[in-house]
Amino acid sequence: MIRKLVVAAILGILVTASGAMAQEGHWQEISAQGTGFFTKDSSGNGINQHATDAGGFLLSYRYHFNRWLAADASYGYARNTQQNFTFSGPFNVQANVHQTTGALVVTVPRRVFRVHPYFLAGAGALVFDPTGNAGGFLSGAQSQSRAAFVYGVGADYDLSIHFALRAEYRGFVYGRPDFDLASLHSGATTHSAEPSAGIVFRF
Repeated sequence: MIRKLVVAAILGILVTASGAMAQEGHWQEISAQGTGFFTKDSSGNGINQHATDAGGFLLSYRYHFNRWLAADASYGYARNTQQNFTFSGPFNVQANVHQTTGALVVTVPRRVFRVHPYFLAGAGALVFDPTGNAGGFLSGAQSQSRAAFVYGVGADYDLSIHFALRAEYRGFVYGRPDFDLASLHSGATTHSAEPSAGIVFRF
């Protein structure tokens, strides 16, 4: 159900933005990137929390209002992040992470050697969805969303008018998930780093 809602939200943003396609000087792009997902350890309420490193993908739609300002809507997925809790003993919850974000993007208008640097900032949600796999599941653990602040930097390297390569870094700041289990609530805030690289198609 949560996955369907996330996909529906992204599609809604895409449809809304596409209504402005006909305006002169505006253009759009879609991108697909492979990602890493690396989360900082945290502590709170006597609970130490660690998430294993993960890999995944990021799909983005970007609508350019002009040469320097754009709006970005993205969906990302990280495969099987293991949330490790340590207090009275070790407890593990294996969870897939879904992300949906919206951001404003500022691009340096002047390109250098076909490179377009940019900066982005926005907000969104991270959804932690337990897999239920043996050895990584606690009874009562539920799928949980966390609001997140997202920021990032990146650069596109033009291959042609319609295609470019993209290298990007995104950072997420959010409250640690506890999967609706009071015993796992640390109240801590953490940071996840998401480097990525992929291909861009402009139209």
